[in-house]
Amino acid sequence: MQVEVLNISGKKTAKKVDLTDAIFGSEPSDHSIYLDVKHYLAAQRQGTHKAKERAEIARTTKKLKRQKGTGGARAGSMKSPVFVGGGRAFGPRPRNYDFKLNKKVKTLARISALSYKAKENAITVLEDFSFEAPKTKNYVDLMKNLNLADKKTLLVLGDQNKKVYL
Repeated sequence: MQVEVLNISGKKTAKKVDLTDAIFGSEPSDHSIYLDVKHYLAAQRQGTHKAKERAEIARTTKKLKRQKGTGGARAGSMKSPVFVGGGRAFGPRPRNYDFKLNKKVKTLARISALSYKAKENAITVLEDFSFEAPKTKNYVDLMKNLNLADKKTLLVLGDQNKKVYL
């Protein structure tokens, strides 16, 4: 698959770039993309929720009233979840939501996402991409020239560039 190369002003140049069929031309796997997104979102969860249970409440364990003869239910402690201010029965506990995802499934998900983008012609290749000064205005102008101003974009550079990063 070939993609035309654009310059910074958004005009086509005479060059074309071949995209590797092993990555951009493979059959996409929706399930691997789903698993990768699910793995990412699970890893983002904090998991610090906690409620005090009856063993952690600071209340008396003295028997409130006698066992029989009051006409009410038996009551042994103010820590019971039945009473206001008592512990929570089966409350949330801190936990880690992260799960393992195999490396090959992750790789397949990345390849599938790139092949979807290639099929939609949503991949743009630029030549000589650099800025004279690290200004956001230059980047906004570049996105307007490429008709990508209101779209989500992912910028991939060949090597590290401090001005583009800033």
